[in-house]
Amino acid sequence: MKVVPISTARNYSGIAACKQMGRLHLPVAPRANYRIRFSSTEKSPLAMMPEEALVWLDSIIKQNINVEMVCINGPGDPLSHLESTEKTLELVRAKYPEMLLCITTAGLSGEEHVAMLAEKGVAHANLLVEAVDPEIAKKIYAWIRPGTKTIPLAKAVTLLTSEQKKTVTAFKNAGIKVQICTTIYPGYNDTHVEEIARTMADLGADSMSLTPYKKPIDGECEPSLSEPSIEAMIGLSNIASRYIKIEKKFEEQPSAPLKESSCGGCCSPSPMDHLPKPTKERPNVAVVSSNGMDIDLHLGQAIKALIYGPREDGLACLLGTRFLPEPGGGNTRWETLADTLQDCFVLLAASAGETPKKILSEKGIRIIITDDNVEGTVDVLYGGGKKQKKARNK
Repeated sequence: MKVVPISTARNYSGIAACKQMGRLHLPVAPRANYRIRFSSTEKSPLAMMPEEALVWLDSIIKQNINVEMVCINGPGDPLSHLESTEKTLELVRAKYPEMLLCITTAGLSGEEHVAMLAEKGVAHANLLVEAVDPEIAKKIYAWIRPGTKTIPLAKAVTLLTSEQKKTVTAFKNAGIKVQICTTIYPGYNDTHVEEIARTMADLGADSMSLTPYKKPIDGECEPSLSEPSIEAMIGLSNIASRYIKIEKKFEEQPSAPLKESSCGGCCSPSPMDHLPKPTKERPNVAVVSSNGMDIDLHLGQAIKALIYGPREDGLACLLGTRFLPEPGGGNTRWETLADTLQDCFVLLAASAGETPKKILSEKGIRIIITDDNVEGTVDVLYGGGKKQKKARNK
């Protein structure tokens, strides 16, 4: 099991565009189920809690920004952690019954979960399809994790491409509109676009969006991969349009910058603005871990917590270990746990129930669900991360 970890967040530059496009992306999916070889090695944003996402949506609407559609999009995959996805859909639907709902997913387990999505009111889906041929997919993905464990890539890409086809059919049968989102990786899938378009159109997909690969500004990536030219994107868009409707066609202006796909992050919030912060009264972080390196325990099973806090020089370090109340006891256990961690502003766990989340939140302790490594996650909560570490080493 692997959750997409925390990283430097994006800014709010998309808000103005969102006034016209009417789409808000909520990053509430905490778990990644694949990684592209050419993506940045920088940590991705931390997922927001469903309740935080609703507050964010409320705040956007109060700014008189037109939001016609809410899309669950990142930082992980909505279908790899259904609890967060389902809860967010329920909250949004209850408060804004007319709001259009959408998810952005790679499609693993889509057929299995389509009934739930349709029942919650999802009307649109962005399906991330980089290849329909497993041999091509194998050159694009670094790893794929259909469940809680990474499986051999050759087996995984075959499963992924098969699942994506089933997902398109299942979504369409459930009345969910499907847009295929393909990122163009020159030398890998650019000559494969026609086959993707033809295959997905034959399955009933409604439209397709092509996105040019962009080299990450921060972090390491595949050094030999170049960005596609606008002329190449125009040509690929024209080829794909023979089979399927193309969203947001590229204009024939070679000097114009390549724009973000319509599957992209219009008006996405900055999750870092929603991270809890240490205070004078609560300067520490509690972590439940079986090995001291990974955040890998369900809170309900944890009997002790690692306590991290700032040293005299301000850097976070391990302060010690505290025993937690034994499992059982209902709400009393969580009340006692809150008292045990009264100097902590956050508790990191791989999973936790709604009751402890509610009780600890009321006591001033935010539970963050992640299964990243302990030290890296703690570092970011104190304002660190890869950029800060580089600065300290200068």
